[in-house]
Amino acid sequence: MEYVYAALLLHKLKQDVNEDNVKNVIKSTGVEPDEVRVKSLVAALSEVNIEDALKAAPIAAAAPASAQATPAASGSGAPAKEEEKKDEKKEEEALEGLSSLFG
Repeated sequence: MEYVYAALLLHKLKQDVNEDNVKNVIKSTGVEPDEVRVKSLVAALSEVNIEDALKAAPIAAAAPASAQATPAASGSGAPAKEEEKKDEKKEEEALEGLSSLFG
């Protein structure tokens, strides 16, 4: 997970997400970077627009708050459950995409 965090940090700081930069971020934490993971991450992210991926990703902190607010606002539980299933499906798809980075 630290490799993904390194890539996100580099993106946030408007730095190139390349092997050297990812290695430097990992090294700065006192950990020796795994060359294979670094190469895999950089290769996987080379075809991804990180900004678009972040916008499309469900926000974990906001999901419980919106799920709790929806039943009270709608007055019935059926639409909320349907919306909750859609959110879970999107979240699972996002997690599958991340897991493919690390096998």
